[in-house]
Amino acid sequence: MSGFHLSNNHGMQGMLKEGHKLISGLEEAVLKNIEACQQVSKIASSSLGPNGMNKMVINHLDKLFVTNDAGTILQELEVQHPAAKVLVLAAKAQQEEIGDAANLVVTFAGELLGGAEQLIRTGLHPSEIVSGYAKASVKCLEILDKELVVLGSDAMDVRDQEQAVHRMKSAVASKQYGQEDVLCPLIADACIQVCPKNPMNFNVDNVRVVKILGGGINDSQVVRGMVLKSESVGTIKVAKNAKVAVFGGGVDTSATETKGTVLINSGSELEQYAKTEEAKVEELIKSIAASGATVIVSGGAVGEMALHFCERYKLMVIKIASKFELRRFCRTTGAVSLVKLQQPTADELGYADSIVVEELGGTRVTIVKNETGGNLVATIVLRGSTDSLLDDVERAVDDGVNSYKVICRDCRLVPGAGSTEIELAKRLKEYGAKEAGLVQYAIDKFADSLEVVPRILAENAGLNSTDTISSLYAAHAAGRTSAGVDIETGAIIDMDHDTGVWDLFTPKYWALKLATDASCTVLRVDQIIMSKQAGGPKPRAGDGGDED
Repeated sequence: MSGFHLSNNHGMQGMLKEGHKLISGLEEAVLKNIEACQQVSKIASSSLGPNGMNKMVINHLDKLFVTNDAGTILQELEVQHPAAKVLVLAAKAQQEEIGDAANLVVTFAGELLGGAEQLIRTGLHPSEIVSGYAKASVKCLEILDKELVVLGSDAMDVRDQEQAVHRMKSAVASKQYGQEDVLCPLIADACIQVCPKNPMNFNVDNVRVVKILGGGINDSQVVRGMVLKSESVGTIKVAKNAKVAVFGGGVDTSATETKGTVLINSGSELEQYAKTEEAKVEELIKSIAASGATVIVSGGAVGEMALHFCERYKLMVIKIASKFELRRFCRTTGAVSLVKLQQPTADELGYADSIVVEELGGTRVTIVKNETGGNLVATIVLRGSTDSLLDDVERAVDDGVNSYKVICRDCRLVPGAGSTEIELAKRLKEYGAKEAGLVQYAIDKFADSLEVVPRILAENAGLNSTDTISSLYAAHAAGRTSAGVDIETGAIIDMDHDTGVWDLFTPKYWALKLATDASCTVLRVDQIIMSKQAGGPKPRAGDGGDED
């Protein structure tokens, strides 16, 4: 009969299985968690705003990232600390849902936790701080929604390029400052081309980006349709008013599913066998040409014999290896992907105005154009001198496209350049002063934390942050509710409709909400219980093994 093994340890450690780790108490759990979150926040905060610094991140696969995009930085850092992971997950949720302001989530959450640490050290209990932060958050979002939205910004035509550029400019400028006047019209043009009748159904996947080395950002362009980074197979390089047949399984002699053996007794039988195969391939290609198709797109291999007959019947052949790219091609042309090599019906054929192989910066590409409109896919062709620059510009384009998606659902604007945050801080301090009990200290700290945005904007621009914030408070106290900081001159200016910086309401709203939720989640933790890690061979030191 087996008996229980009694550990010599007492208390919680004696109750848990050997190898478990328990961290509890204010100093060990709460303050250590806050410290870890502040480290993550510190990494992201110096990248906030148009003058944000770049980070050079080399991931576990030795891939180099040079970017100031907080979403990419946090994704590649592989943060292990459980509390810091909460902040990273909040930023990820913001990036996936809204596509912008992930940096604001991490920076603001870090600042809230820094304020909470000061309050804990002065004697407040974390539950009182959480209660105060929750009250402040509700009031803050209410003020943002009802009082700070720019009058008249709630209605716009999403197909008006000028208005779309105006609304996405701040999101693009925060990633590629100085290039927003070049990139925004391209992004707006591509988005408007693929915008469905009901703008609420806008799909960001319909705006594609192709990066081609050489030239500069000014050489970038928008193509109505798709750009494939490969040229056609064979000698035919141009097809106008093309009818397209798409075969997902490849264009080759079809092999049988079961293995078979053919007994050939003489040379004439071998010759006859080869001729039969050849005749069968020719018959298939001839039937495809007879259906009216002028272009064949293959999702797999293209056989030599099949290619020979395609050339004979003047059929252009394109090979697309990626099944996702093949689906997008079918969306662009309206074709149906066929599994088997057979004669397509008229309904299964797609259409493109032109399919042309061109050379862009030394790279041969196939351009599939549909100029007639009603396009389902548009491609932005980006040009640049280095791969890392092109990757960073692509992230700016992604932010712009995501901003357009937000505009299609809610086009309201709030003043930017730190103006909204200072006005919210001013109003919350007035609200906190009227509250009874200890929560007023937490509300006051929440208001102070909002100063982080104008402070970091000023610091990253090389300005004196203390002077900037005091000047902003003075301007807002005088009734200038849209006064923000001009990062080029350091002056405090009012945001007017043409020259001002405007932020979209939705990213700001969700960033403040997610940051508060993440901070409260971290503050509610008073114990961390870690199980012993599962067994298995540990990676050798210095072999750079992938933890996944």
